[in-house]
Amino acid sequence: MQGLILNLQQFNGLLIIMAIIALFVFIALHYVEAGYGKMISPKWGVAINNKLAWILMECPVFFVLLYIWSQSPRQWDTVPLIFFLLFELHYFQRAFIFPFLLKGKSKMPLSIMAMGILFNTINGYIQGEWIFFLAPEDMYTTEWLTTPQFIIGTIIFFIGMGINLNSDHVIRNLRAPGDTKHYLPKKNMYRYVTSANYFGEIVEWTGFAILTWSLPGLIFVLWTCANLVPRANSIYHKYKKEFGDEFNERKLKRIFPFIY
Repeated sequence: MQGLILNLQQFNGLLIIMAIIALFVFIALHYVEAGYGKMISPKWGVAINNKLAWILMECPVFFVLLYIWSQSPRQWDTVPLIFFLLFELHYFQRAFIFPFLLKGKSKMPLSIMAMGILFNTINGYIQGEWIFFLAPEDMYTTEWLTTPQFIIGTIIFFIGMGINLNSDHVIRNLRAPGDTKHYLPKKNMYRYVTSANYFGEIVEWTGFAILTWSLPGLIFVLWTCANLVPRANSIYHKYKKEFGDEFNERKLKRIFPFIY
């Protein structure tokens, strides 16, 4: 089936390019810290309100997929519709709820926001293009709902989402109102890793890749790891330096419990 923009051969070429870029991003971020959040740095240029930046950065993927869904003859097919709703559930929370839960007066550089917008736009396109146009027409029938891929992937997706949301909640509530001290998170998955929220997000999108059993889903997991694993390493070393003996005695991993 002809895609909304690209045919299947062109689309596969785009996925290969995305995979190669993800590898370079993974390597680069071990040497250059992305300057937002805990790693905010003036060298990344002009910064704007953190809440606004998160909304502007995350909402494009929500609207891109929404547009592709609206243009597809498969929009009301059961399985593609479920994929769509799961994906949009995450990004509705990330774009329109999460930013308003953030505390403090942090800022995000426009350069970081712009890179996030670019990736999210492309990612929304490749997920939607596959699900609603390029996937074989006999692939995502209602029989797909009983496959091991869909059942296992959906369970993993919601486990990851739960870990991600809970871990964000723990981070937001480390300090009482008016308290300015820094604390090492210790609850739930933070008993094992210093970046439990990132671990949850990787698990979530691994589940999505499995339940869709798609190459675009796998590319998304690769990009999620390329972005979050180096950042988890930076946070690990920041905590190690900041909390010293308290940190060392807990024998935490960076992002994958008991592994790394």
